[in-house]
Amino acid sequence: MGRKRADGILHLVERSGRFFASGESYESAGVVIVGGPMDFTASWRPGARFGPARIRAVSDALEDFSPEAGKVLEPGCFFDLGDVMIPPGNVAAGLSRVETVIDAVVSDGKLPILLGGEHLVTLASVRAMHRLYPELTVVQLDAHMDLRHDYLGEALSHATVMRRVIEVVGEGNLYQCGIRSGTREEFEYALERSTLIREDDLAMAVKRALDLTGERPLYVTLDIDVVDPAFAPGTGTPEPGGYTSRDVLRAVRLLVGTRLVGFDLVEVAPPYDHSDMTSLLAAKIVREVVLARGCAIAPIVIE
Repeated sequence: MGRKRADGILHLVERSGRFFASGESYESAGVVIVGGPMDFTASWRPGARFGPARIRAVSDALEDFSPEAGKVLEPGCFFDLGDVMIPPGNVAAGLSRVETVIDAVVSDGKLPILLGGEHLVTLASVRAMHRLYPELTVVQLDAHMDLRHDYLGEALSHATVMRRVIEVVGEGNLYQCGIRSGTREEFEYALERSTLIREDDLAMAVKRALDLTGERPLYVTLDIDVVDPAFAPGTGTPEPGGYTSRDVLRAVRLLVGTRLVGFDLVEVAPPYDHSDMTSLLAAKIVREVVLARGCAIAPIVIE
């Protein structure tokens, strides 16, 4: 396969399986899937490191046609680069490797879709994206605020990741949707800085956030626990009172026509997903994001 900047990061990734319908050429692809199998800072149930592999495995159950979008995946339009090889137990090195790989993908003019792994991998991706897009805005779909200054004395945690993201992109450039859990201090911090979109309807919340981002470059991070555990039990910190699978898919389809430059989907933990419904939902979300990015042919309208 042809490569540009990706030549320099092949020693950091390994390919074992691929997302269904992904092409064989990195060079011709506009969208690149990257796995970030890290879960060193899980505060309750570990296992998200197995998320990327399982999402790929169950993706074979999907069709390449989305009736809701009315589109078919275009062959060769997206490529699965594989998983970043994460040094066991080393948070900083793991984040550095993810950042290096995402930086190469973005520098090659491609849209990365990062599969977690714990939510902390988002920080590495945002750091890489922000270098190329200094006006980057971030929209977060999540049950939890993840705005703590530190967690048990640690600044780098899946419970602090969005606080660190704000330090990268600046205040006023993060919009949070679907939030239903957090400390009092986190909510006060968010309300003071207007990061929180208060809206019961997830699609409406995302639409409001997208309106606020305007024409600026957009990065979307989706923690699967934004979905109610009745629909997505396979996650490390499930939070009751969430949204349905249909709700989150409706919200994701709003990305059509936006200036989306990066996307991640995190916190799928297969050990708690005995029916594979969480992994399958994650795979379907990825398919819809790929289609929203324009990797589609033969659009039709289904009445």
